[in-house]
Amino acid sequence: MRAARYYGKEDIRIEEIPEPKLGPGQIKIAPAFVGICGTDLHEYLGGPNFCPTKPHPVTKEQIPVTLGHEFSGTVKEVKEPSPFKIGDKVVVQPSIFCSECTACRGGAENVCHKSGFIGLSGGGGGLSDSVCVPADAVLKLPDNVPLDVGALVEPLSVAWHAVSASKAKSEHTALVLGGGPIGLAVVQCLVAKGVKKIIVSEIAKRRQEFAKEFGAHRVLNPRTDDVVKIVKAATGGAGADIVFDCAGLKASLDVACTAVKVRGSVVNVAIWEKEIMFQPNMLVFSEATYTAVLGYQRPDWVAVLDSLKRASGIMKPANMITRKIKLEDLVEKGILALTTDKDNQVKILVDIQG
Repeated sequence: MRAARYYGKEDIRIEEIPEPKLGPGQIKIAPAFVGICGTDLHEYLGGPNFCPTKPHPVTKEQIPVTLGHEFSGTVKEVKEPSPFKIGDKVVVQPSIFCSECTACRGGAENVCHKSGFIGLSGGGGGLSDSVCVPADAVLKLPDNVPLDVGALVEPLSVAWHAVSASKAKSEHTALVLGGGPIGLAVVQCLVAKGVKKIIVSEIAKRRQEFAKEFGAHRVLNPRTDDVVKIVKAATGGAGADIVFDCAGLKASLDVACTAVKVRGSVVNVAIWEKEIMFQPNMLVFSEATYTAVLGYQRPDWVAVLDSLKRASGIMKPANMITRKIKLEDLVEKGILALTTDKDNQVKILVDIQG
C-alpha cells in the first residue's frame, strides 16, 4: 500500500509498504481525507520534533514513520464483537498515551509523560491506504457530516479544549491572535459557546475574510493596526477578558500580555519552536493568568461532533478547506503551498482515495 513516510528534515517519501495486520483491540481504517497540520510543516521544515529519532516509549517505533494525524475514513476491517461495522464513516482521535504515568492516572492523558500521536509517533498514519488503530480511538461521524469535514474534527477539538480551559462566557471579549487553522477553529468554538464579542488579529487577507465569515466581529491587521490600543478602546479601556495566542511569536505574546484586562487570562494554544525573552511583569502587574493547553481529551471530540451534528449549523468549518490534493502531491502542492502561499491557503486536505 502507499504511505507518506517521514525520514527527517525536508525528506518525506511516498512509498509502498506492507498493509498492516489487525491487532488485538484494533480497527482497520481506510483513510479518506487527511489535513496537513502546522505540526507537519514544522517536522518537514525543521524536524524531527514529534517524530521519534529513537524508539518511542509506547509505539516502539522511530523514523521513518507514516504521517497524518488529522484524518477521517471508513471502517475497513473489524474483529467481532465490535460497535463498528465495515463501511462506517469515522474519525480517529490520534492520542497516544501510556495510561500508567502520574499524568494519565490524574486524568490528564493529553499531557502523558510518554505521549505521542498516531501519524507522528508511529502506529501508522492517515497518509496511507490503510491504518490499524485502537478501537477506543475511533468515533463515528454523524450522518450529516461528510468525510472531508471529518478531517477537521481534530483541529476543532484542539480549539474546543482551549476555549473550554478559558472558561469563556457570553459576555466576555475574546482576542484571538493568529488566523490560521487553529485560530479560525477557536473563533468557531467561541461562537458555538455563545461568545458575542470576538476580535481577531491576522496578517493574511484571505484568513481575515475567513475570520469575519466564521463570526469575528472585528478583524485587525497587526502590521497596520495598533492591536492593543484598538482592543483597549473597544473595551472601555479595560482590555480583553481572554486572549488566545495561536501565533506563538514573541510579538504575539507581548500583545497578549498587554491587551489582556486586569485579572484576565492569556491562553497559549501555540506550539513554540524557539526560546524567547519574556518579562513576567507584563502579567504580574495586572494579576493576569497564563494558561497553557495542549491537544485535547475525548470530551472535546464528543462536543465538537455534537456541535457539527446540530441542525442549527453554528459551526461551519467546511469553508476552511481551500484545496484538496492527491497523496503524491503532498509536499509540492500541500506542505510547500502552506509555507509559501499563506495569503490564500488555510486548510489543505489530502484526498487519499481521490
